[in-house]
Amino acid sequence: MKVPVTVYAEMTPNPSTMKFVVNKHLLGAGDSAQFNSMAEAKGFSPLAAELFSLPFVKGVFLASNFVTITKTDNLSWDFITMELREFIKEWIGDAKDVLIAMPSPNDPVAEDAAPKKVFAPSEYDDAIQNLLEEYVQPAVANDGGQIDFRGYENGIVTVLLKGSCAGCPSSTATLKGGIESLLKQHLPEIQEVIAENE
Repeated sequence: MKVPVTVYAEMTPNPSTMKFVVNKHLLGAGDSAQFNSMAEAKGFSPLAAELFSLPFVKGVFLASNFVTITKTDNLSWDFITMELREFIKEWIGDAKDVLIAMPSPNDPVAEDAAPKKVFAPSEYDDAIQNLLEEYVQPAVANDGGQIDFRGYENGIVTVLLKGSCAGCPSSTATLKGGIESLLKQHLPEIQEVIAENE
């Protein structure tokens, strides 16, 4: 049985990504999954795996009610936006699985991924997490991405950028000008904010 679905495309600050917003929830609130290849998506997201079969799809980020797609540089969005929108609309309309298993955030899925640094808990973790969730996450999600707090050590906050934020030309400005100054304003102990994947 077909489910009525509306999908609209939204530009993001990253020229390589497009956000496809769906009028229904795809994942639970706060959940997200990032895939950078078909191999990463297999066994986790049938939707992402199928999207990777399109020759111009380079990355898929799934969040509560949107899919952010990173494209290759050889095609303009003008040529592929409608095709992607219809593809996502059909997939969800046919009630096919979007995500069948959540990839573990600590396990590097890609074979070539370097092991991620493990941070010891700090007294500032909760305060940093709350500031990011309240002030930063809504704006980042609006742009088709997500920011995850990784840890705090010696005055440095490490975050992980996902979706349209990863590799975005303006992400450094956002990190330094926006997030870093917000955190420093509330927690003077913070000296710098860096992205683990930059």
